[in-house]
Amino acid sequence: MQFRFLILSGVSLALCTSSFARDYVSMKGSSTVFPFATIVAEQLGKNPSIKTPVVESGGSSVGKKGVCEGTGTQFVDIGNASSRMKKKELEFCQKNDVKVTEIKVGYDGIVVANSKKGTKLIISRADLAKALTAEVPNEAGTEFVPNYYKKWSDIKPLLPDVPIKVYGPPTTSGTRASFAEMINQKAYCGKDSVAKKLSKARGDKKGKKCRAMRTDGAYVEAGEQDNLIVQKLKEDPSAYGIFGFSYLNQNSDTIQGAVLDDVAPTFKDIASGKYKASRALYFYVKHSHIGVVPGINDYMVEWTKHWDSDGALADAGMIPMGEDERAKFKKAMSDLPVLVMDDLSK
Repeated sequence: MQFRFLILSGVSLALCTSSFARDYVSMKGSSTVFPFATIVAEQLGKNPSIKTPVVESGGSSVGKKGVCEGTGTQFVDIGNASSRMKKKELEFCQKNDVKVTEIKVGYDGIVVANSKKGTKLIISRADLAKALTAEVPNEAGTEFVPNYYKKWSDIKPLLPDVPIKVYGPPTTSGTRASFAEMINQKAYCGKDSVAKKLSKARGDKKGKKCRAMRTDGAYVEAGEQDNLIVQKLKEDPSAYGIFGFSYLNQNSDTIQGAVLDDVAPTFKDIASGKYKASRALYFYVKHSHIGVVPGINDYMVEWTKHWDSDGALADAGMIPMGEDERAKFKKAMSDLPVLVMDDLSK
């Protein structure tokens, strides 16, 4: 068996020249980005000179860690994410001498949905947080205690008189991280006067401890496959689920999205920013594999063919970026700016 060595960016990359050498783009990560990345991969695969990229799910943290693990064809080329890379994740990249470029591809709403056979949830973001955060203020408002709300109606009488049961993603998910930050931390512990005061009193001025989700059965980790959560909702009309807007969009005949702060999760209101539970979608491409693993540049360019308001990705439920952002990240695909710590503060 022969090996060919290429020196890229100071990293020695060994490529096996036998049939075991990888001649296709490999990526993994966010379950939210997964259907969009799959569409792009399949479109690229129509080119007979390029093998269809392989897209795997597994969660945003899995994608970001995977792209940073090292150089070599045993490691993925691209990590997909529905939450931005954190400083500790970039430190892992740097530790392994991996340089990446961050490409934003669009936006997505985070929805709480249930079967159309059940009761539509019309709720504030703060009350949604009260249902799902691990700790809430006691009735006297003097300290945080384990969440004691059993039914939605325990929070507000007009909410559904059914037990709180919400299927959602695990800790590896960018959807969960974004939900916990936007809903639990910012909309509740960052704004509710009692929760904000108690957070400050326990040395948590920014309310980050409020991100912790319940572990008493009210919130059920259902894995990274959002389609499985949708299936559970169809089977149990009293349950609710958390996932990306595209999955609601694809199953709107059987499930319905909750109204948050009087705004329904629609394509229009997510795109305008009126629907507040939304986040950006990214992929991170590894520099040392570009020009070595065939198809990486072609894959990035393929995104630009489908990411506008009339493209296949919007039809699948992804919220397009504006023209200026699309131009910015199209340029980044060719310039390949290295992601550095200072970028994460912007």
